[in-house]
Amino acid sequence: MIPPSHSLVKYDNPVLVSRTDSTGAGAGGMAVGGRASPIKGAPGMPEGKKLPPGGPKKLPPVDDKGRAKTPTQTEDILNSILPPREWEETGQLWVQRVSSTPATRLDVINLQEQLDHMLQKRQARETGICPVRRELYSQCFDELIRQVTISCQERGLLLLRVRDEIRMSIAAYQTLYESSVAFGMRKALQAEQGKADMENRIKELEEEKRQLEQTVLELKAKCEAIEKRESERRAMEERKHAEEIAFLKKTNVQLKTQLEGILSPQKK
Repeated sequence: MIPPSHSLVKYDNPVLVSRTDSTGAGAGGMAVGGRASPIKGAPGMPEGKKLPPGGPKKLPPVDDKGRAKTPTQTEDILNSILPPREWEETGQLWVQRVSSTPATRLDVINLQEQLDHMLQKRQARETGICPVRRELYSQCFDELIRQVTISCQERGLLLLRVRDEIRMSIAAYQTLYESSVAFGMRKALQAEQGKADMENRIKELEEEKRQLEQTVLELKAKCEAIEKRESERRAMEERKHAEEIAFLKKTNVQLKTQLEGILSPQKK
């Protein structure tokens, strides 16, 4: 396990809890509790015993205002608010608990300077969504909760409620953002799929239009040919009809002349 990175929260020095190398639980395999530094020959834990899980523990009840707060109660509350950090290195389990040393005005000034330095060092963005900036400000807020809890446990627990509410709201906003992004991507994919279908439909309609236009041209050509043929046939019939009328008129004149010629001698 990789040792934890630098944090704005003030922690005590790491404490060696257990050794899991080949030396076993002899003079080298010892367990040290609390914040005492590891001392050779100190009484160790029984073999196989481990610390409880590092998850957040239940907050101990806060004493009445008339009772004085003991350092142990303050440490328990601090460990509940900010659980100890645990990591394993070269077969050794190390634990680092949050510091219970009261903060001074100089510590607050140093915290502000460290926050500005880390923001600049890790190139956090000043605006918009930035996980780095959020992480650093969360660490700064945890450190402020630690400082306030040491001087006033009730105020520290109230700040803990505020911190948890803020984290819950941010988690809700993040879930809403992720769901909206997923919804937008789904709609975009549907739009792309619909766009492809519409493009295929447009191509089909354009092809159908081209075929219909070709059919219209063919029908127009047929109509023109039929009109031309009918015009020629009508002109031919009119010319033939005119010739027949002329022939009949000529025949009528000849018959009339012959009839007059026949009737004229009879009158004499």
